Amino acid sequence: MAKAAKTTNPETLAKEDAPTPKGPRVTKQQIMIDMLSRPEGATIEELAEATQWLGHTVRGAMSGALKKKLGLTITSEKEDPRGRVYRLT
Repeated sequence: MAKAAKTTNPETLAKEDAPTPKGPRVTKQQIMIDMLSRPEGATIEELAEATQWLGHTVRGAMSGALKKKLGLTITSEKEDPRGRVYRLT
């Protein structure tokens, strides 16, 4: 079996080794803020699914990071079809 020839052209090598540009980093905290900012808000289950966290971790992040550290105001209302829904005000 023949090996594929490596490129020795400096222009091609530079393109291959160049890092790909990355967009802004989206953190799980930012995912939570975005979901809570929607008019329909988010439930604990929806936030847990989006962040791949357990429910107690989502509640802890809302209480600690969002409320205490960032000073955001989060309200909760019980809605019949969805249960308890949280929103940023």
